[in-house]
Amino acid sequence: MKILKKNEITSFKRSVDAGTEEQRAAVKAIIADVKEKGDEALRSYTEKFDGVALENVKVDKEEIEQAYRQMDGELVEVLKEAAANIRSFHTKQKSTSWFDTQEDGTILGQKITPIDAAGVYVPGGTAAYPSSVFMNVIPAQVAGVERIAMTTPPAPDGTLPSGVLVAADLLGVNEIYKVGGAQAVAALAYGTDTIVPVDKIVGPGNVFVALAKREVFGDVAIDMIAGPSEIAILADDTARPEEVAADLLSQAEHDARSSSVLVTTSEFLAGAVQAEVDRQLQTLPREEIARKSVEDYGAIILCESMEEAEDTINEIAPEHLEVVTSAPFEQLAKIKHAGAIFLGRYSSEPIGDYFAGPNHVLPTNGTARFSSPLNVDDFIKKSSIISYSERAWRENHEKIARFARLEGLEAHARAVESRKETKDE
Repeated sequence: MKILKKNEITSFKRSVDAGTEEQRAAVKAIIADVKEKGDEALRSYTEKFDGVALENVKVDKEEIEQAYRQMDGELVEVLKEAAANIRSFHTKQKSTSWFDTQEDGTILGQKITPIDAAGVYVPGGTAAYPSSVFMNVIPAQVAGVERIAMTTPPAPDGTLPSGVLVAADLLGVNEIYKVGGAQAVAALAYGTDTIVPVDKIVGPGNVFVALAKREVFGDVAIDMIAGPSEIAILADDTARPEEVAADLLSQAEHDARSSSVLVTTSEFLAGAVQAEVDRQLQTLPREEIARKSVEDYGAIILCESMEEAEDTINEIAPEHLEVVTSAPFEQLAKIKHAGAIFLGRYSSEPIGDYFAGPNHVLPTNGTARFSSPLNVDDFIKKSSIISYSERAWRENHEKIARFARLEGLEAHARAVESRKETKDE
């Protein structure tokens, strides 16, 4: 990893992967095909991209039972405990409808209504992600979403990871489909004979999934266009180099485009972490991916003061931020932009990925400057309630009509004034 001074860096902004022209064209063609041919297109693309010909894309009861047989019983209990922690955290986010009765009899308020149906995309590929099931499904359930459909790409033998199936079953998800890629997003957005369309699609995926979500946005809602994973660690000379290095590599192993950055005021720590990262890389099973990540997108930024370090973190606006200093809560007060903030030595980032409770679906590419983690509010709608009293109308209708005419909207003014003729009759 490179060691740099703050003034040697001109920008922390990473470019958003918008895909190539060929990729965008391919995604549009897949979506059009699914809209026209439905299940036939899903089976065709599953055979083409996943290497398996499926008669039925929906997971049946026997596959769920087989997944439990393949799972260690103690690990199932760990999944149950993690799900309980995540549900407990998200339950505290739940909003309620409210009404305010004013002195003149007018009632104003806000009605909270969950969306009817959500689609959850769970990535496949080189790893299984039961944590993605929990993090996307649980906030939807807490919000009150009645129907949740889950899609995930199958292995070449037509199976799905046991952990993913068990996680979904523990939550009571009964619509699980063996479909991946842009074709899964299209099916969730527009429906097929087998898959009924949803109102919102959430969950991470590769560039084709991200492009498909961007393409269907407007016909359905989406959570976000997520980029490669990121971690920034703010540390002083009290941090332990071997622990900091391990935490940096926890994100580097995700993807060759992942970003791992240490921001520190300690020259000793900078050098020690640089050496420790190289040492730990040598024994990582995903060494090739992690090494490319730290070489291309990793850095150690040496700052002259903690204030400069805090400013640097706010400029990066990282997806994950660890604060490993002598007084982490003091730094917390200065941090404005980060998706999730982990305070203290024992709050390693993977604790948030799996078990603590807060959501791990987080804003990337600096979008933590204006975005939040996936949460219960992402699965609800807020309707404004207005019940204007006669007294309030009599006191204000002339003002409202004048306001409407200021904007040149005569019909608006007349609509308010029309009640006057009724009352004078």
